[in-house]
Amino acid sequence: MENNSPRVISISKIKALAHQESTQSQRINLTPHDLGQLLLAPIQRGLLYHKPILNSSQSKNFIEHLKSTLSRTLDFFFPLAGRLATATDHDNSNTVSFFIDCNNAGAEFAHAIAENVTVSDILEPIYVPDIVPNMFFPLNGVVNYDGVSYPLLAVQVTELVDGVFIGLAINHSVADGAAFWNFVNSWSEISRKTYHNDNNLNDQIISKPPVIEHWFRNCSYSVIKIPLSLIETDHRDDPPMLKKRIFHFSKENILGLKEKANIEAKVDNNNNKISSLQSVIAHIWKSLTLNRNLDPQEDTFYCLPIGVRSRFDPPIPETYFGNATQAGVVTMKARDILKSGIGYIAREMNKMIERCTEENVRNNLEDWIKNPNLIKLAHGISRKVMLASSLMRFDVYGNDFGWGKPIAVRSGHGNRFDGLIAVYPGPEQGSLDVEVCVLHDVLQAMGSDSQFMDFVTL
Repeated sequence: MENNSPRVISISKIKALAHQESTQSQRINLTPHDLGQLLLAPIQRGLLYHKPILNSSQSKNFIEHLKSTLSRTLDFFFPLAGRLATATDHDNSNTVSFFIDCNNAGAEFAHAIAENVTVSDILEPIYVPDIVPNMFFPLNGVVNYDGVSYPLLAVQVTELVDGVFIGLAINHSVADGAAFWNFVNSWSEISRKTYHNDNNLNDQIISKPPVIEHWFRNCSYSVIKIPLSLIETDHRDDPPMLKKRIFHFSKENILGLKEKANIEAKVDNNNNKISSLQSVIAHIWKSLTLNRNLDPQEDTFYCLPIGVRSRFDPPIPETYFGNATQAGVVTMKARDILKSGIGYIAREMNKMIERCTEENVRNNLEDWIKNPNLIKLAHGISRKVMLASSLMRFDVYGNDFGWGKPIAVRSGHGNRFDGLIAVYPGPEQGSLDVEVCVLHDVLQAMGSDSQFMDFVTL
């Protein structure tokens, strides 16, 4: 593939189509789950499509169509058209509180053209080409607290020779993965409904309207003050040279891993406690640990965000727009991972998830208020860590904007980490795509690991 950076045609500011004064004055206070993301980068996910085929009778410009339907979608997700704002405590100038100012300042929409890049240039290489995370996504180099001056939502639509790549970035202090994909699902729904007709956009509704009002309001605190020192100590160090590869797991191979894990974990067939996802993750963790050549006595860590919406009684709505995840960590010696079957590894994951009860979540929230702690990516210890993002339950391949379903999903440059994995549902029902981001030599070794690759579909 030629080294040809996309050429930016235009950058537009997209505001909510029918923004109301009642929402324009709205202030949304951030919760501990939101605030903990301030030092991280925005969520960056992108969808690859074949290029829309427009015949002579279709006067509609699909770029303009995407802009107008994004504007309508922002009527429902109006916080994304705002900015972060801060308030300093007059009694304690060493603390600051963050909130979303729903001022309709606008999201960013960039239109670019990569004149020498084809769909096959993205899909055929063994490793994800660097141009994808580095050039096809907006807000590279931005962290979430920059949302006071940068848009909370940015989109870059890049036209390829025979395809289109829609790269999105959403401030992670405003939305988690579930909220991110509900927004994308809603935008594609409105776009799809109006792509071949001239229906009034103001009349368009969505299947899953977001719940904007934060559930945290029911607790005994609303405005959370955090020490300024937590922000001032931010350092944006560059991670080591990392590469990404997509490992595809077919439905049949996943069932094989799940059966293997349940047998090894000695789980009765009538009480399958090891899930498909846990089986795949355990399989990856074992290969990653082996090919990192860790000291057998070293502790290794598997970290993942656990969704807590369903863990409350009554549950937080599925369409709650904000962050509702709690970090979970499994710690194991490298030697134990290597000598154990994936069933034992997956069972340890299961135990950690089961400990995430409503009481546990509430206690952690209370503790966070007393001692705020912002998540940082510590690259110095990352070779001991596997960090999961995204989940298989999100609707990725249903995002048809009017000209067909996506053919691939990719992630951006933000939050690159040695050991970061992103899990997506695969294009075929029941399959999974796992994007693994590690040092190049480790990724090469995983590709030569026959016990690992036996369950990967090439």
